[in-house]
Amino acid sequence: MDKRKTKKLYKIVLTGGPCGGKTTGQSRLCTFFENLGWKVYRVPETANVLLSGGVKFSELNDDEAHRFQEDLLRCMLQIENTYFQLGESCPRDCLIICDRGAMDAAAYIPSNKWERIIRDNNLNVVDLRDNRYDQIIHMVSAACGAEDFYTTEDHSSRGEDVSLAKSLDVKASASWIGHPYFDVIDNSSDFENKICRMIAAVCQKLGLDTGDRLETNSKKRKWLVKGLPGDHVFPPFQDFDVVHNYLQTYTTNMQARLRKRGQKGHWSYTHTIRRPRVRGQVIEVKTQLSHRDYLNLLTQKDETHFPIYKKRRCFIYYNQYFQLDIYCKPCHPRCNGLVLLETYSALEDQKLLDRLPKFLNIEAEVTGNAVYSMFNLSLVEDWDKSKLFCHYLKGPDEDLNTAGEHRVNQVSYIHTNGKRK
Repeated sequence: MDKRKTKKLYKIVLTGGPCGGKTTGQSRLCTFFENLGWKVYRVPETANVLLSGGVKFSELNDDEAHRFQEDLLRCMLQIENTYFQLGESCPRDCLIICDRGAMDAAAYIPSNKWERIIRDNNLNVVDLRDNRYDQIIHMVSAACGAEDFYTTEDHSSRGEDVSLAKSLDVKASASWIGHPYFDVIDNSSDFENKICRMIAAVCQKLGLDTGDRLETNSKKRKWLVKGLPGDHVFPPFQDFDVVHNYLQTYTTNMQARLRKRGQKGHWSYTHTIRRPRVRGQVIEVKTQLSHRDYLNLLTQKDETHFPIYKKRRCFIYYNQYFQLDIYCKPCHPRCNGLVLLETYSALEDQKLLDRLPKFLNIEAEVTGNAVYSMFNLSLVEDWDKSKLFCHYLKGPDEDLNTAGEHRVNQVSYIHTNGKRK
């Protein structure tokens, strides 16, 4: 009897109204599954590709608009089919994330015109909606229940006001009703937990055990690790090369950074912007980049920060998902020998401590300690001379730069060459 593992190929659609978190959600979902060893393909939003070429609906007559919508659907299906074929031939478990899907077109045109397009192209709604994709995730627009966070400034082709955004959100969800695996991720929690709920919905359908790291009360925890044992003592793991560069920003209470992350010379690129707190939340927008866009943004790097080079090791130990960041040269001497262990968990202290990897020499928990903030670690200036040192940590992954508010002499110790002072 053949007991070899059957390869998984899973196709999902991320849809929703404007400003629902699709862009950040796609980036986070991609990173999560890549860390598990999956191959991830991201199908771009076809409408954005075409509209970015200068098409304006207001300039099209009825016949031109109809033909454009018809060609858009054909183009979308062909682009998706190209990625689906790549997924079929991929030897690894493969996740394909579609930025909107075929049925989204029905939300933007009258029903009679949609039915005509379906008929003229010998298509049927059951195949497009129920059989083409494994799961639909609808990210509810911030215009529906989180109006204070609704914005159009991060999207070059978005200009909808709140009222129109609400209407488009309802139409987008209605077009997918009937799919056997249709999850609606609303705004009943803060944005970080909204993203976690989305990832958890995908993992649940796939039957993946993620422990408690995606629960809504899950928090990031971090520990200082002394040294590094041999690879043979680790459970199955994935290693990634990671490079972070901080970018110049127009205000000191905002951060912008680039991440380059890859294996064996194949890279993905992410641009992250973190804004000040709005009603108690830190707003973070993550966007996947092309190699060309990454190089263009890299020209804006902040010379007050060194690049951060890491090897990131991802593994699961007793159903708890861990990331081990191993800082590499070239770096500031304060980073020499630095190894940090991270996880998200809702477990109480002792229960979580019992799950920490026994094969690692864990020195101390450093959750919330500004000394181990990547922003501070990357500073070019020595901390005792710097006015840029940021004391407060304000979010799940990093601190916001409140430059000059707190001086380094308020920090109890710093890490240098693997030792505490």
